[in-house]
Amino acid sequence: MAVQQPLTASALLPQDADRATLLGRVWSNAAGGPCPVLIRAGRVLDLSNVSATMSGLLERPDLADALQAADTVDLGPLDAFLDKTAGHLLAPVDLQSIKAAGVTFAESMLERVIEEQARGDSTRAQEIRARLTPIVGENLRDVQAGSDQAKRIKKLLQEMGMWSQYLEVGIGPDAEVFTKAQPMSSMGCGDTVGIHPISDWNNPEPEVVLVIRSDGTVLGATLGNDVNLRDVEGRSALLLGKAKDNNASCAIGPFIRLFDNAFTQADLDRAIVTLRVEGEDGFVMTGESAMEAISRAPVDLVGQMLNRSHQYPDGVVLFLGTMFAPVKDRHGAGQGFTHDIGDRVEIASPRLGTLINWVDRTDKCPEWQFGTRALFQNLIGRGLGERI
Repeated sequence: MAVQQPLTASALLPQDADRATLLGRVWSNAAGGPCPVLIRAGRVLDLSNVSATMSGLLERPDLADALQAADTVDLGPLDAFLDKTAGHLLAPVDLQSIKAAGVTFAESMLERVIEEQARGDSTRAQEIRARLTPIVGENLRDVQAGSDQAKRIKKLLQEMGMWSQYLEVGIGPDAEVFTKAQPMSSMGCGDTVGIHPISDWNNPEPEVVLVIRSDGTVLGATLGNDVNLRDVEGRSALLLGKAKDNNASCAIGPFIRLFDNAFTQADLDRAIVTLRVEGEDGFVMTGESAMEAISRAPVDLVGQMLNRSHQYPDGVVLFLGTMFAPVKDRHGAGQGFTHDIGDRVEIASPRLGTLINWVDRTDKCPEWQFGTRALFQNLIGRGLGERI
């Protein structure tokens, strides 16, 4: 795997970073552990005196006032955490549940049906895509999930023998919401992300990630990579857990941008998320997702995930799904895209910044060892036990 080049603050921060309220987490060498931080004017400000965990910080009903009045400790410039001299970036969440919504865009809906029809065989994808695109890719783009129109389309496709479990969650009344990863297991910006060695057909999934308080309030957003094994899930939807939840298979970051006067839910609803993959072989793939093309309103997805029947007392983050399903051929005509070891994956949106990771095998990525118990032990050892 090629040597990874150090990242820079200017490459990661939102275009309007001077107006943004940005929260993150770092491992601080000086503090001897993880710290929730505020990013301001290129500096990393420790918020441990307000709350020792990001979960606890975001649960505060007076969050805006608490940040304004916070007695912060300046840990140094952001660049010192990107070149690893002062520590390193972590995923900007800790105790929160990590959930994901699937099949929320027409294009990804099409690709999921292709995976199902191909039974995980990438060589059949092109032929199936040509057959399905006129029906699914064109006719479902403007269909509201759960609507009467969606019901009529379902009946038509059932009569044609082309109905799919992915279309059921794509345009049916009930959204697909699944557990993407365990709390504390997500990778941060600059880390490696993992592809399971059993997979020969896989891809990044660039997504907007909502950050949600336990009472259902959407506080802001960040970016995520829902690393996906297309061949594994294509063999059976019951293998979703094996396709989605593996070592280093979830990346979140670089920072959480809170909603405020300079950045609102309406701004997020108009966001464009771009993807760029650069391989050591010179291969380059680009694409973009427009949030306006989502088939379910984010508020509907949040309501289906968090309600009287399902609570998240430590808060939750929700991947909203991806419109972009990569199909650019890499290793042969009609086989579409799959990752190679060493790929550099860049997911960006002007108001949220840029999440950058490199690809390796899951059994070559560092093992996940610092979980919830280790976090509590570390915080208690630093005298922060009462601020968890």
